Amino acid sequence: MDQQKLPNVTIALVLGIISFLCCFCSSGLGGVLMSGIALFLTNKDAKTYAANPENYNNFSQLKTAKIIAIIGLVIALCSLAFAVYQIVSAGGWEAYTQQQLQILEDMGIELE
Repeated sequence: MDQQKLPNVTIALVLGIISFLCCFCSSGLGGVLMSGIALFLTNKDAKTYAANPENYNNFSQLKTAKIIAIIGLVIALCSLAFAVYQIVSAGGWEAYTQQQLQILEDMGIELE
């Protein structure tokens, strides 16, 4: 009998890698979302594999995808916590945006 590949392993790997990139681009929210979806897909495939392990041959890739998703989730949560800390320490959202606008003006960038 031919062994098949688990259906969501590749997309889970891709989402796990994208979660790393999102950690640095969107203050952690994108990373949490992408790694959360990757973890959901890996758990779904793990259940599929547990039901019929002899039918699938890429369980090691599934474990790799899960590890990457967990690491991405941890980094994303740290990034999100740091963003929240910055907003709170600046005195709220208004003060934070004013601070960011001042930084941009000091760099010579006008937004208005």
